[in-house]
Amino acid sequence: RIARRYVRTWSFVLDLASLIPTDAVYVRLGPHTPTLRLNRFLRVPRLFEAFDRTETRTAYPNAFRIAKLMLYIFVVIHWNSCLYFALSRYLGFGRDAWVYPDPARPGFERLRRQYLYSFYFSTLILTTVGDTPLPAQEEEYLFMVGDFLLAVMGFATIMGSMSSVIYNMNTADAAFYPDHALVKKYMKLQHVNRRLERRVIDWYQHLQINKKMTNEVAILQHLPERLRAEVAVSVHLSTLSRVQIFQNCEASLLEELVLKLQPQTYSPGEYVCRKGDIGREMYIIREGQLAVVADDGVTQYAVLGAGLYFGEISIINIKGNMSGNRRTANIKSLGYSDLFCLSKEDLREVLSEYPQAQAVMEEKGREILLKMNKLDVNAEAAEIALQEATENRLKGLDQQLDDLQTKFARLLAELESSALKLAYRIERLEWQTREWTMPEDMADADDEAEPGEGTSKGGDGRAGQEGPSGPE
Repeated sequence: RIARRYVRTWSFVLDLASLIPTDAVYVRLGPHTPTLRLNRFLRVPRLFEAFDRTETRTAYPNAFRIAKLMLYIFVVIHWNSCLYFALSRYLGFGRDAWVYPDPARPGFERLRRQYLYSFYFSTLILTTVGDTPLPAQEEEYLFMVGDFLLAVMGFATIMGSMSSVIYNMNTADAAFYPDHALVKKYMKLQHVNRRLERRVIDWYQHLQINKKMTNEVAILQHLPERLRAEVAVSVHLSTLSRVQIFQNCEASLLEELVLKLQPQTYSPGEYVCRKGDIGREMYIIREGQLAVVADDGVTQYAVLGAGLYFGEISIINIKGNMSGNRRTANIKSLGYSDLFCLSKEDLREVLSEYPQAQAVMEEKGREILLKMNKLDVNAEAAEIALQEATENRLKGLDQQLDDLQTKFARLLAELESSALKLAYRIERLEWQTREWTMPEDMADADDEAEPGEGTSKGGDGRAGQEGPSGPE
């Protein structure tokens, strides 16, 4: 199908015309008729298409743009040197100092010497270096003027392309790494002490030198959700799967958690958490070393390396946890350390869709607390009993609410039925009273008092007598 569609397009016609073997005519006419190969220019759209696709696929687009620019410069100089040699042959070799020397001179008859001389002369003109003989004929003047204009346009193109490459490189750096110039200016305006300013600058230099990123979410935000998840899984899943509490969890749950990981980098001597702090996140060590230190910040109890984790119990609400959500140790970075941070809110949001995984993780957390002797079984049982009692009360309240709604619906139905029956009775009484006859003395008194009103009443009475007898 692709082939059938391709042969019906203009691209097929141009490609076919560009492949006609016009080079075979050189056997008859000789190699000094380059116009026979002009059909090769029909492949230029394909060349640009190949450049665009290569620039999109390559891992070094800026280097490819520079190489493409150098290729364009080389091609322009090559074509210009060919025009110079053709013009020299038209005017006559060796006629003056500007044209190509006479091939009869020793050394100038070789093809390589002719090409290199023409290429060198063309390079001198297009780079406006000078040191070229003055033109003597009108054709030579016109050629020089055209080359100077071409050189000006070439310089503008080169400068624009290089500026674009540099701008793209700076933009890429700004997207990957935070801008430290604003932070430095802020610290200078606020008169931050030199020691703290040096730490901040060292932190930025560490990120820049080691090519570490802190905004992966913003970089991958334009990718589709599934593709972004696959990229994050391929990068971080091996680190997340090392955490004991996440082992044997569903693959889809791990994929959701991977998208929630936030990379963080800590500088030497910086505390990740202190004893007694409220635990709102857990940490996974990607690179570097962290020490569990005493309150004095010097005595080390243990050293945590890459692949280890801490703080996972504080982000799961486990019943009977004696330490609650407080940190139980001081964690200090020995050098530059790269960590992954997972907040309690993100974990809760993910686990709301996986109740079974939540139960499994809570059970593993209980096992860890039991080994650490930090799980109060009695308090856990009491809390479970209180939760069950609360659930039973809620069920009872729901049942009572349902009963009240049923009774209210019945009362409302009875009220509507009584109102309808009362309306029917009132309407029947109204029809019955219209049929009663009025005494003559009362009718005469009404006629004397209000003559017009008696007429209307009589009319109403007649209308009432002629009307229907009422609803059955």
